[in-house]
Amino acid sequence: MMLSIKRKEAILEVIKKQDVVTIQQLIDAIGASESTIRRDLIELEKEEQLTRVHGGASLQKRRHDEPSMIEKTTRNKEEKQGIAMYAAKTVQSGSCIYLDAGSTTYEMIPYLANRDLLVVTNGIQHVQTLMDYGIETYIIGGKVKPQTGALVGTKAVESLRFYRFDYAFLGMNGVALDGYTTPDPEEANVKQTAMENSATSFVLADHTKFDQVSFAYVQAVEQAIIITSPHTDKSKVKSLEKLTTIEVSS
Repeated sequence: MMLSIKRKEAILEVIKKQDVVTIQQLIDAIGASESTIRRDLIELEKEEQLTRVHGGASLQKRRHDEPSMIEKTTRNKEEKQGIAMYAAKTVQSGSCIYLDAGSTTYEMIPYLANRDLLVVTNGIQHVQTLMDYGIETYIIGGKVKPQTGALVGTKAVESLRFYRFDYAFLGMNGVALDGYTTPDPEEANVKQTAMENSATSFVLADHTKFDQVSFAYVQAVEQAIIITSPHTDKSKVKSLEKLTTIEVSS
């Protein structure tokens, strides 16, 4: 039987090779039971060696690291869908809205159908789905980030300056008293511009985003309404409630 410390080392070696692994892949590679693997993942996450995702784990990210779109869309998917459904209900027919290139904003799209809306986005992945649902769509210019399909850079910011929005819906990697943050300074500039040009901005944040700080500052907490889920620890949002409105999905 493999000792706990050796088993954890083996788990980290597997994840280093693949970046994101499923529990079944770890069971096959290490030969331990599912309950043992899950227990080791919990302990390794507490040691800040990795991050647990839906059905598996990924390496602990540095402040300037960013998960791929595939990793984002599989992580906490049901929670994000609940947040997205709630967020979509705030949108009035006839509105012009900005959808950020995030996984939770992507989940909003089915709930925006048949609403007489105009959507502007910087998400390459968002465009085809918006079209599939018959939603009038504009995509901004800019440089494509290969990892996430987000359009960023000077051209993206210049494009956004031509628009004015009723609502902006954005994802963030970090939500803390220090403000909203994201790993990429270029993408931070795009988010800033979208928020500045919107009558009302919403940050869609699942429970993993709170008390996290990424590399690039976006805006102060009070510049957006936060929509989160019942999974978020109330103690983590208590101090934020003094600065902005926090709404919780059902």
